Amino acid sequence: MGQDEPPARLGLGCCVLLLLLLLGGSGSPGTPPPPRGPRAEGQGPSGERALRGRAGYEGYEAVKKHLGAVGALSKQYWQYLACKVWQEGCEEEKEEQSKPRPSPGWSLPLVGQDYLEILSAWYCSFGKCCETGDCRIVNNITGLEADLSEQLHGQHLAKEVVVRAVQGFLQSPQPEKALVLSFHGWSGTGKNFVARMVANHLYRDGLRSDCVRVFISLLHFPHHKYLDSYKAQLQRQLSETLQLCRQSLFIFDEAEKLHSSLLDAIRPFMAPYGNEGQAHQQRSIFLFLSNLGGNTINEVALDFWRAGRAREEISMEFLEQRLRLELQEPAENSYAHSHLLRENLIDFLVPFLPLEFHHVKLCARDAFLARGLPYSEATLDEVARMMVFVPKEEKLFSAQGCKSVPQRISYFLP
Repeated sequence: MGQDEPPARLGLGCCVLLLLLLLGGSGSPGTPPPPRGPRAEGQGPSGERALRGRAGYEGYEAVKKHLGAVGALSKQYWQYLACKVWQEGCEEEKEEQSKPRPSPGWSLPLVGQDYLEILSAWYCSFGKCCETGDCRIVNNITGLEADLSEQLHGQHLAKEVVVRAVQGFLQSPQPEKALVLSFHGWSGTGKNFVARMVANHLYRDGLRSDCVRVFISLLHFPHHKYLDSYKAQLQRQLSETLQLCRQSLFIFDEAEKLHSSLLDAIRPFMAPYGNEGQAHQQRSIFLFLSNLGGNTINEVALDFWRAGRAREEISMEFLEQRLRLELQEPAENSYAHSHLLRENLIDFLVPFLPLEFHHVKLCARDAFLARGLPYSEATLDEVARMMVFVPKEEKLFSAQGCKSVPQRISYFLP
């Protein structure tokens, strides 16, 4: 193999070589080990040195013969593995097998083929050996629930809704439509964090998966004069992903900045499935991330605090109803001009509550732990005090959430 071979192939080559050594045993193939009898009587020092010399030479020849056999066999194993995993060199392998050639001294044993089948299957659990991305789907709902519980702070509603919605959708034998979740709240409250966590627990490659597409409004659709081109491009990308994968995840960040015509272009992909078989062939999840409704969510949280009630008492039914009413009011935003809400294509409006002082401290703790840095309660307090809190009188909620906390801890590095 050349120096430009990918690391995965080099690692597999080492695995194959180790497998060969395990199969080959300690001696050369087909050669019985030398007898280990007692030393002959009357053997003098000179005879002993001569015997050691002959033994060393014979051992050298045995090792040389063994390595030659292993080298010849490893070539067969490598060709077989490359053909099985990467579909490369299969034609050459057939041509070579059709030509008469001397045996390397050790033919490819059946047990070796079995090991290679296992090795190929093992590699495909990490690599992309299938034509679609389906072999990379893991759907680890247990891990998603655990990580949301440990790492998402101050969002009891989002934790419950996301886990239940995703789990119910994936377990449904025949879902009627795509699952559509719309995340709402101030910046830094965890919307992107949850979207990334969903991708990481549903797909082995996370956001890098071929079955996951991320669209950022101002990045992918910046100019309104190209809306027709954006619309065609967006529909083509969605269709290609759905054809490639049985289960797809689409994330639209800054959804409030999407033009209404683009949202209408997405609408057919979120509509009820046209036939029963489509539910088995294609399952898609849409996540819309928006700052819209943040003020309404914050007002509810502030009212509960002023009334002396815990934020955990805020119910999904109460807050979602207030949020839906605001988004359906006539206003200059894409959600009001689209049919997504009016046609009930959005399954859940997921509210992200504003973060308080102790939530920011937890984010700071996570940032220190992620970088392997020591911290103290005083340090966490100091990081949290660096943030801006609103409203002006109560100074209750972090205006930026936890968005800049990882950068803030750089001030405390030695």
